[in-house]
Amino acid sequence: MEHTNTETTVAKSLGEKSFWLADWSFPIIVGLLSAAVFSGTHMYIVHGVGAFNEVSIVAMLKAGLDGGSYGAAAAFGASFLFARILEGSLVGILDLGGSILTGVGIGIPAMLLSVGITAPTDNFLLSLLVGLTLGLLIGGIIILIRKFTIGQSTSTFGADIMMGAGNASGRFLGPLIILSAASASAPIGIGAVIGSLIFYVWKKPIAGGAILGAMIFGALFPVPLG
Repeated sequence: MEHTNTETTVAKSLGEKSFWLADWSFPIIVGLLSAAVFSGTHMYIVHGVGAFNEVSIVAMLKAGLDGGSYGAAAAFGASFLFARILEGSLVGILDLGGSILTGVGIGIPAMLLSVGITAPTDNFLLSLLVGLTLGLLIGGIIILIRKFTIGQSTSTFGADIMMGAGNASGRFLGPLIILSAASASAPIGIGAVIGSLIFYVWKKPIAGGAILGAMIFGALFPVPLG
């Protein structure tokens, strides 16, 4: 019993001293990630390449840059950021795609551009500083909420249910990808169907097979442009 208590004390001591396990390091890590993502958005706005996000979400920002209306990108990105901050505080899992990539990378830049603030997205060094500051704030808010709510509880607080719901919803992406591939061209659609069938027999998510099949057949039978 004494040996077990000693091991527990040592492990706890190492956890408190370790940078990777300490609470105070979390805002720093989020800050570094946010700095990189925000500067990537700066690169996209200035040079046309570099954004860290999905094509469909970057398209919202692109529409604002072309037409001057940033409402869709700002609302979509900001709502994702707010939801992920609350989710991260409760379940202890920060969704980087929703919080950093979409929120910091698209939502906040769109909000700034919508009110005429262009300096953070036009200047590289300033974009790094703004992204770092945003990340520190996000990480700090999440840690503070956890400190004053669930504290050191080991409960998942529904994380397993939320993650399971996400995995279940991902099953419906396969047919949507196949339909999108078929709308591009018949060979690409056939490739998506073949890929999804192979993955289905392999007992893997068919979305991955549909994407790979569409990419392979798209390379073999490219869609003519113009």
